[in-house]
Amino acid sequence: MSSASAAASSPRQRDEFIDFMRGFSLVIVVVWHWVFTIIVWTPRGPSPTSPLGYTRGMWFITWFFQVLPLFFFVGGYAHRMVWAKVRLSGGGYWQFVSGRMRRLLIPCLSLLVTWILIGVVVVAFFNVNAQWMRGAVLLIVSPLWFIAVYLVLVLIAPIMLGLHKRFGPVVIVVMAGLVALVDVGRFAHDVNSVSLVNLVLVWGLCHQLGFFYGPLVEADRIWYWTMALGGGFALTGLVLTRIYPLSMVGVPGDRISNMSPPTLCIVALCFFQVGIALLLRPWILRKLAEPKWAERNDVINRFALPLFLFHTTGYAIAFAILYAFGYRAPAQPTMDWWLQRPAFLLLPMLCTLPVIFIFGRKWITPKPTPVPAPEALGPTGEPVSAEEADRRLREAEAGTGEPILLGQDQVW
Repeated sequence: MSSASAAASSPRQRDEFIDFMRGFSLVIVVVWHWVFTIIVWTPRGPSPTSPLGYTRGMWFITWFFQVLPLFFFVGGYAHRMVWAKVRLSGGGYWQFVSGRMRRLLIPCLSLLVTWILIGVVVVAFFNVNAQWMRGAVLLIVSPLWFIAVYLVLVLIAPIMLGLHKRFGPVVIVVMAGLVALVDVGRFAHDVNSVSLVNLVLVWGLCHQLGFFYGPLVEADRIWYWTMALGGGFALTGLVLTRIYPLSMVGVPGDRISNMSPPTLCIVALCFFQVGIALLLRPWILRKLAEPKWAERNDVINRFALPLFLFHTTGYAIAFAILYAFGYRAPAQPTMDWWLQRPAFLLLPMLCTLPVIFIFGRKWITPKPTPVPAPEALGPTGEPVSAEEADRRLREAEAGTGEPILLGQDQVW
């Protein structure tokens, strides 16, 4: 059999839909930061604000483009598969955690240390105000907050998988209830000290929901409609209480943000978005079967980590170039500001690509070989698809099915 025919006849090595959702969510985050950020110059450094506070009705797009719930959902599924691989190979907790940490912690710490050193040098040799430079550095590295939360979820993933195996959806219900109680303490009793707990509870719930990806894929589409409509109605009801803002991102002028720290609205948003994503899954998979779509999906996922890590660096370089040529951003979104949005997509991208090429190549996911090893093998060594691997994994966990051998890692 030729290489081409072997590749065509064997199951896909990875779950194309999971890859697509991971890449899609990260690209949306990057584009949002580049295009929908207004940088205001203050004595304490550059400060970001949002056009949503000055434009009526734009809050609605955040219900679709605040996609971090999807990212954590995808991470939950992928970590479940990686943990199974580690266990089946005879490994344990430290092997699982160290693999994830090497993939994420080293590049994040490298970026953080680099910008701290740049800040120290600029203050020492270029007579720049230290407070202003500290604000600039914090702004550039600020997107790393959600990587920090992600790493916490990596640390507790084996524990949460154990709870998932024993209690199933009860864990989701308990976590949602705890999120609600934290919000009650925060908004009804002014106990703000507990609000940070929701960083782990809310994103942990999104991550925990990802453990159900396999059963959800096999479920009837009515469950996807249930999730989408249930999440949508819950989200509508929550924001209409006027306790929660309409926007799913921070907006100037709002009393609180649904993201800082996350609220019960993000839980509803997660179910809403996951339901919609699963409804669109058959169409997305049909598109990904086309060579052009498959190639784009592969490229985006290979560059996803360095793009996310360095996109604010590229934005800072682009903004510095514009500032040197006399550009001053308005404090509010004027007509000129809106007309400049395509330029603020293109220029940061052009400035980010060289940074990735110079500093980020080691963190680019290697391009798969033309005939990759299968993601999972049955008990006799036959290749099985990602969906079949997940089904057999669930049966093996329950002690009712055949064993599987999981192959290549597919998550950061």
